[in-house]
Amino acid sequence: MNEQNLINQLQAGKQAAFRHLLDAYQQKVFGTCISFIPNKEDAEDVAQEVFLEVFKSVSKFKGDAKLSTWIYKIATNKCLEFIRKKQAKKRFAFMQTILGNEIPIDKTNYFTEFNHPGILLENKEKAAIIFKAIHRLPESQRIIFTLAKVDGKSYQEIAEIVGKSLSSVESTMFRAKKGLQEKLANFYQNDT
Repeated sequence: MNEQNLINQLQAGKQAAFRHLLDAYQQKVFGTCISFIPNKEDAEDVAQEVFLEVFKSVSKFKGDAKLSTWIYKIATNKCLEFIRKKQAKKRFAFMQTILGNEIPIDKTNYFTEFNHPGILLENKEKAAIIFKAIHRLPESQRIIFTLAKVDGKSYQEIAEIVGKSLSSVESTMFRAKKGLQEKLANFYQNDT
């Protein structure tokens, strides 16, 4: 089924088109989600939210970009929304403990379970260290680096997903690589 036909059928509410979309993108969206949120349950929840948003918003899809680009943009935004909410909850809980209104702090960490589908068992420890370093990058660098190096998107695709120019994506990627080199160099110096 070609893309325009799929879009037309999705916008017409055809169940077969939704099943086709899920079959085509479910694993890819989950891979993107777990790249940003390396906790399987949370990544699955966010991936579900992505498809709910796609199903709810497909009637508004104008076709300015490829369908896949639109889906990855939704996935990236949903992941960032999840991370921001999680960080806000932690800050609120921390403030509550300082003010004496102690409430249970959510001690869950994104890295409590590291099961990224592309990582072999013997590389999990190294991968967890790398993903922790990636998650310490500034948000714009983290997004671009994750989409490029973890999800394998081209710079042009990333530019469309994040709504920036190609040169902006390239310079942000350069800064992300440099920042990661520094973070990982510090880790390995302290580890020896």
